[in-house]
Amino acid sequence: MRFKTWALGLSVATAALLAACGGGSSDSKAQMRLLNASIGYASLDMAVDSTTVNSGVTYAAVGSYADVKTDATGTEVQSNNVGSTLVSSTPSLAAGSHYTMIAYGAAGSIRTTLLQEDQEVPASGKSKLLVLNLAPDAGSMDVYVTGADETLDAASTVASSIATGSGSGYITLNSGTFRVRMTAAGTKSDLRLDIPSITLPSAGVSTLILTGSSGGVLVNGIQLVQQGATTNFPNSTSRARLVAAVGGSALVSGSIGQTSLMPTSVAPTIGDYTTVTSGSADLAVYVNGTLMSFAKPTLAAGADYTLMVWGTAADPKLAVLTDDNKLPTNYTTSAKIRLVNGVASAATGLTLNVDYSALASNVVAGTGSTPATTPASTSALLTVNSPSSTTPVYSLSDLNIQAGYVYTVFVMGDSTAMVGSLRRERSSN
Repeated sequence: MRFKTWALGLSVATAALLAACGGGSSDSKAQMRLLNASIGYASLDMAVDSTTVNSGVTYAAVGSYADVKTDATGTEVQSNNVGSTLVSSTPSLAAGSHYTMIAYGAAGSIRTTLLQEDQEVPASGKSKLLVLNLAPDAGSMDVYVTGADETLDAASTVASSIATGSGSGYITLNSGTFRVRMTAAGTKSDLRLDIPSITLPSAGVSTLILTGSSGGVLVNGIQLVQQGATTNFPNSTSRARLVAAVGGSALVSGSIGQTSLMPTSVAPTIGDYTTVTSGSADLAVYVNGTLMSFAKPTLAAGADYTLMVWGTAADPKLAVLTDDNKLPTNYTTSAKIRLVNGVASAATGLTLNVDYSALASNVVAGTGSTPATTPASTSALLTVNSPSSTTPVYSLSDLNIQAGYVYTVFVMGDSTAMVGSLRRERSSN
């Protein structure tokens, strides 16, 4: 569990100290409610001192305030359907103050953080904004607040390098309606969330909570007005890349709508992720100059995809693979790795081994394995084996597998001339 108190723009330690000093007598009360910012749970409950105070709080919604004794603050966030406790804490609360307990993270790894909602309001025509990065897998982010039609080229950050589990501190801005964009820290080209229109209230205070996505890289947004309601800003994009795994050194190119995924390239080639509009994708793929009649894939918002063109040049196929680019659970000591088989005319599946341990077995052509966790190492031996070969079809020795990284091993080309490639998808930075 990660637990912080966000209060009055002060440091976490100072805020917690103020809350602890405000306990008072056993009759002292604070106000607390639950905000569900976890994409892994459609509905959550919250119990304080063994009494349910919020029930059935759906994603991006917030419950009603409940009176909580400051000397009996044992809090449990529970699944609504089963009632099991997902995470527990004993926060320090100040009498007479207002708090929102924010539950976030993926299913099975939910966390909480505490937001104190008694920030002094700014003058008329001004608004205060706090940005909380509660997207566990997205890494550090920069925040831009601009006019609706302004590009990022000349824009400056209003907050930069907000690490996961951290906040920007309260920023005083003009009130009004603005466009807010989040990018990976230090680069304007890696856009993680684009909110076309968000209203910052005059003489008001609000918090923009960034939450995780199924792919792990893109983020969603929830605006919480101090002591008020929430507004959900879900991501409307996906990330997709084209992989040309076709045999026979075929020429492959592809696009979704007007967005190019890969210029004409000789297979095997692995394209880079590109942000595209989610939904039914208007995918156009050419193999040796011929437009393929592949079915349009449906891309879920916030997800990452590998669109792999594989098979023979005379009979290409499309595999739509959902990519899990979330960080390994123990990202300080381990990495994640998977195998993708794009070999044409392969009769048998492939096996991925790291230091003689099988991390993926019988991965047949046109599919990918579930990512597996492996310890970090500076001298690992990686092999991909096939039952049809007495020697590995791909191998790397003295491999530096770095903690917090996500890797994919691609094997592509013809069954008689397989080509392997190790791809580093992302790191925890």
